[in-house]
Amino acid sequence: MIEVKNLVKRYGNHTAVNDLSFTVNRGQILGFLGPNGAGKTTTMNIITGYISATEGTVTVNGIDVFEEPEEVKKMIGYLPEFPPLYPDLTVWEYLNFVADIKKVKKSARRQMVNDVMEATKIADMRNRLIKHLSKGYKQRVGLAQAIMGYPEVIILDEPTVGLDPKQIIEIRDLIRDLSKNHTVILSSHIMQEVNAVCDSVMIIDKGRLILQDKPENLSLHFGSTGGLKLVIKGNKNDVLNELKKIGRITKIEEKESLEEGTVSFTVYCKEDDDIREEVFYSMSKNNTPILEMQSIRMSLEDIFIKVTQDDAFINEDKPEVYEDKTEDLSSSADKEEVSNNAGDL
Repeated sequence: MIEVKNLVKRYGNHTAVNDLSFTVNRGQILGFLGPNGAGKTTTMNIITGYISATEGTVTVNGIDVFEEPEEVKKMIGYLPEFPPLYPDLTVWEYLNFVADIKKVKKSARRQMVNDVMEATKIADMRNRLIKHLSKGYKQRVGLAQAIMGYPEVIILDEPTVGLDPKQIIEIRDLIRDLSKNHTVILSSHIMQEVNAVCDSVMIIDKGRLILQDKPENLSLHFGSTGGLKLVIKGNKNDVLNELKKIGRITKIEEKESLEEGTVSFTVYCKEDDDIREEVFYSMSKNNTPILEMQSIRMSLEDIFIKVTQDDAFINEDKPEVYEDKTEDLSSSADKEEVSNNAGDL
């Protein structure tokens, strides 16, 4: 549905988007993540035809956005970070104006405006001036204008900013419903929102693609993504030697222990590997009691922080991800697999 190839956008000596390529399938909800200044908004503005690219191509439903921008714009509904509202119009007047701009047939306009207001839960505000609305309702009006005309592609930049928890849930449900008939690109800094709504997640940094996969598969790129936090009573070397004997542990990190006579480690394993029993029996056999044991899993937020701070995902010449300042116990085959996965990105 959307295909971006080798996209580059430069502002003088600054490269905002750097050789970015990706595709979005029809009916998919793509979560578009990246730190501030990563190039997300610039990329979305290029896709919508709002700004031009320095290099590369963007096609929507097979139509080149640079060669036929008017045709592409008909297929896209866009909610920017700051919604384009006219504060001195009522909600009804504004949405009728938007419907007119999007060339909705007059015979269908009234019904469509009513349907869009119902979908975004703003029907009871229809006669209120936009300037008198709360920030949350203004955001909803912005969303309403984005879906007016029922475009094939909907691009949402921080759509739940300013909404209360109940409204956020309602907007998430609306986005899921939209995906039944629309392709959606969703930019957000709320990791729970992306994880709950999106079929695929793409992380960019410094204008480059860092990682793209289904949310549930992102952690697999790291090899060691599950594990345990341990506080154990005993000698550090004795405990460490016992942990090294457990083959399913791929990595061990020593942590500062706050209690005298104890040692603290974080041990890693594969995401779905439960090593609690093996660790328990190993420490019991060695007469080193476990005082604390806590399971850990890498969240989407953890992944985001890791990949946007680790040069291994940004610099293709440094593909090895998790080897600094840790005791890596994974086999050479596992290391090669992780290295290849990172290099492929």
